[in-house]
Amino acid sequence: MGIPVRFNWRRYCIIGHDVVATVAALLLSLYARFEDSGLEDRVSLLAVVLPVFFVYASGVYWFFDLYRSKWRFASLPDLVNIVRSSAVLSLSLLVLDYVLVASYFFGSFFFGKITIALYFVLQIFFLGGPRIAYRWFRLSRTRLRTRAQGNSVATLILGRAADTEVLLRSIESGAVHQLAPVGILSPSQADQGQMVRGVRVLGTFADLAQANDYLVGRGIELRRLVLTSSAFESGTGVETVLTTARRLGIATHRLPSLEEGGQVLRLAPVAVEDLLLRPSVGIDNLQLERFVEGAAVVVTGGGGSIGSEVCHRVIRFGAARLLVIESSELGLHDVMDALRAKGSEASIEGRIADIRDRTRIDRLFADFKPDLVFHAAALKHVPILERDWDEGVKTNVIGSVNVADAAVRVGARGMVMISTDKAVEPVSVLGATKRFAEMYCQALDAELVRRASGAERRPTRLIAVRFGNVLASNGSVIPKFKAQIEMGGPVTVTHPDMVRYFMTIREACDLVLTASSHALGPDRSEVSIYVLNMGQPIRIVDLAERMIRLSGLEPGRDVSIEFTGIRPGERLNEILFARGEPTLEIGVPGVMAAKPVFASLDVMKARLGALERALARGTDGAQDEVLKILRDAIPDFRGEAA
Repeated sequence: MGIPVRFNWRRYCIIGHDVVATVAALLLSLYARFEDSGLEDRVSLLAVVLPVFFVYASGVYWFFDLYRSKWRFASLPDLVNIVRSSAVLSLSLLVLDYVLVASYFFGSFFFGKITIALYFVLQIFFLGGPRIAYRWFRLSRTRLRTRAQGNSVATLILGRAADTEVLLRSIESGAVHQLAPVGILSPSQADQGQMVRGVRVLGTFADLAQANDYLVGRGIELRRLVLTSSAFESGTGVETVLTTARRLGIATHRLPSLEEGGQVLRLAPVAVEDLLLRPSVGIDNLQLERFVEGAAVVVTGGGGSIGSEVCHRVIRFGAARLLVIESSELGLHDVMDALRAKGSEASIEGRIADIRDRTRIDRLFADFKPDLVFHAAALKHVPILERDWDEGVKTNVIGSVNVADAAVRVGARGMVMISTDKAVEPVSVLGATKRFAEMYCQALDAELVRRASGAERRPTRLIAVRFGNVLASNGSVIPKFKAQIEMGGPVTVTHPDMVRYFMTIREACDLVLTASSHALGPDRSEVSIYVLNMGQPIRIVDLAERMIRLSGLEPGRDVSIEFTGIRPGERLNEILFARGEPTLEIGVPGVMAAKPVFASLDVMKARLGALERALARGTDGAQDEVLKILRDAIPDFRGEAA
């Protein structure tokens, strides 16, 4: 079924203009070439040729979409189409003149090469000129209206020319209001001394103070900086810019990506996450849509930072049904409100449940019958779990086992466990419990593959995806540092050499889905542990200093940094792969795979039973017994609970 064609009077006005332009260009080129005497000899044949040629020209214009493009947004692609259509018409005249008319009817060339060349130039001018003039008229009217309203803000745009042009176009079209661009600062030396859409490049980022003085000298009060994505690239000096802007009292905003901003371009405040971003991994959205579209999805821990974002992403990629499982009433309420605000056609249901309640989880899964399960529910605060180790075992081990068994029992296509880099050669209870849960899922996955060998129906796959810290997630250092800076300090860091890997929540969730599509897609990879590429680790003290500068303050002078010492269960450097884990590339950008060694399902079940019995006894020696079981299962684990 094709796209419906509706009456549009503007389209017929454009058709009328283009036909008149064709007539004018052809007659004027003939007159310029032959003048009065030559025209009289050609009038009789013109009466026959012109009507046919005009109908033919209309078809050519229609083919090249000249009637569909709005003059208000006339641009280079429209000019290219004008040149193409003019070239086709000129070549058609050449064929008509040299092959048909000249030899059989007129006895000589009717138009001639010079006439056709003139026609080509005039046709481009008559078709393109009015479009450019109309666009300039609309642009001038927009500028005059903005000035008349008197609420436009003198704005300096920061970024490379290609990025700044996006914002300038939006301002010209009226999509972005109340901004009056007065200059550009670009980190690229190739942009210096240039102009972008009539706006001058005033220097590099280091020249902000000089650019402000220059504008003040011209009577312009600079009130806003808008930073494009290229402003946050490594080595641009964006932190110095933000500090200078704070000192000068200039508001700073960033231009969000289309993914963040949706269809409406709105400026957003600059956040510390923007200063930590490395080049994002390209996500194959079509692949994720094919993977998720029409599926019934369960997300445990759906009220948390990762779980809620997974919910939003699976809805974005076309899930038909979604069940959000969350133990926090407030967390469930918030995520359900946010999901309903999306206006999705998917069926979305939220249920309060604790993954440690096996009967409850089994019943929810049996009623919902999921295709995909994303297990994000976990306890993950390292020092707390060192103290309350038993709660960590109950949630991260027993709860994960309950979810995995329920997914297998209902025949789900796959279960994806959200794991952590702390599970690699763990030194904390958090890492050990996560690694134990990984090993159980790996053992169960291998056993299901073995049992289904030769069977037509493919078994449930169970995989784990590891990644590091997530920027601005619940419990991360960023909210803590923000609160400390607002109180005037000090900002507390455990150790000057402490480093961590960081990712944005959205990138982490998209890569989780990408890894899942690799494991659970048509090719059904045998990989069971996926590790996200998180780039280079970041020193926590550097993060603290950046946040202080982003607040317009100077570390050590306005806000002090204190080192409090490494907490129980922490280590200075996180690692992505254990020494005994073979790694391999899987051909998916941003994702690698690991093949760790694990015990059989019978052995893992025996260890799980021992853990449950030790927890049930609740004696003073239960802690030592649980830690011994974890050390036996995970030889790399040498942690000591408090």
